Amino acid sequence: MRYQSLSDWLNWQQTLHPKRIDLQLERVASLWSRLGPAQFPCPVITVGGTNGKGSCVAYLDNFYRAAGYRTCAFTSPHLLRYNERICIDGNAAVDADICKSFARIDAARGTNRLTYFEFNTLAALDLFVRAEPDVAMLEVGMGGRLDAVNIIDPDVAVVTNIGIDHVAWLGDNPDQIAVEKAGIFRQNRPAVIGQRQSPPRLRERAMELDADVFQLGCEFDHRIEAGQWHWQGLDDIRRGALPVPALRGRFQYDNASAAICAAVLLEARLPLAIDNLRQGLLRARLPGRFSVFPGEITWIFDVAHNADAAQALAANLGAYPCSGKRHAVLSLLADKDALAVTAALSHLIDDWHVAPAPGVRAMPVDQLHAAVNRSAPGRPIAGYADIEQAVAGATASATGDDCILVFGSFMAVKVGLRKTGLASV
Repeated sequence: MRYQSLSDWLNWQQTLHPKRIDLQLERVASLWSRLGPAQFPCPVITVGGTNGKGSCVAYLDNFYRAAGYRTCAFTSPHLLRYNERICIDGNAAVDADICKSFARIDAARGTNRLTYFEFNTLAALDLFVRAEPDVAMLEVGMGGRLDAVNIIDPDVAVVTNIGIDHVAWLGDNPDQIAVEKAGIFRQNRPAVIGQRQSPPRLRERAMELDADVFQLGCEFDHRIEAGQWHWQGLDDIRRGALPVPALRGRFQYDNASAAICAAVLLEARLPLAIDNLRQGLLRARLPGRFSVFPGEITWIFDVAHNADAAQALAANLGAYPCSGKRHAVLSLLADKDALAVTAALSHLIDDWHVAPAPGVRAMPVDQLHAAVNRSAPGRPIAGYADIEQAVAGATASATGDDCILVFGSFMAVKVGLRKTGLASV
């Protein structure tokens, strides 16, 4: 084995390939053909989309675990620990198993230079096959068509929604992005779209493949009532009196509806009772998605880092009672639209604390400062050398009954949770 520790493996993987991102499938598909079975040993649900992917996977994983099925879930990026990306029956893979998988991949790759994410994807698939699951959920890392996850043919493919993000890789208009996301759809297999008004090209591409298309607002929908909601699909299939999802926000009804649709489409192979759906909705957890820690000062953490996610965050934040001031700690990566993100929240935040994330991909503090200044002119803005200092600055500014929102990059939320001692809560 090349390395004994997970951290050594991960550090090495980040230096192996000359590019951080290299979107193409041939290399990773060829390697998987030597490592894994020709056909995945269980039904697979692949989930793509700009936002809501992790939520959809969380719901599906909890639906199936509530029914007693053995599940595997691959998600990215991680928030606190790399192991979070690879979960079997709701438990993160242990270091030793991941290292053994890395060693198998390393031995099989020959002269192939894999990216960090390709190593991650192959390790997840390798461990999942060995776990002999009943169902696997795979979250797309970026895009879909050329994402490493797409080497596996899904039994059901879900695209939660289309927004603007990763423009350097996916394009800068919704139809262009839709073509990339639609790359996970397969011929004559179900394609679920969890957005009412998605770019036309998304549905068109699914129909060109003769996929069975199920879109929110067309083939399935939901109705919200006081304290509960109802799901309805084709042929008058209904799932009624469902509890409010544990994950916060009105948009979570769309994510949960897409997950239910995918589960209904697999019911012949993986039957679920209505109580399994109810339990799954209540048990789903996803740290960093409007995670609230009440106290004398209330802390809120959210990984919203694009315009649509920031608008959803604003809706949640506006609905959350805060009798004092709202302070924001913001850090973003350099390829994000800082102006769109800050504009969505400008009317809700009383003062801002901005800092660069660790690493070369961070947006500089002066760029963050300028975006806030344009979005919220006249509001106090403080810049810091790092996120730890920004969190400390926000804490010093806050008094009783205030709220502090830490948001933007996954790294901002990770550092914020650890700095405040809330990572283990």
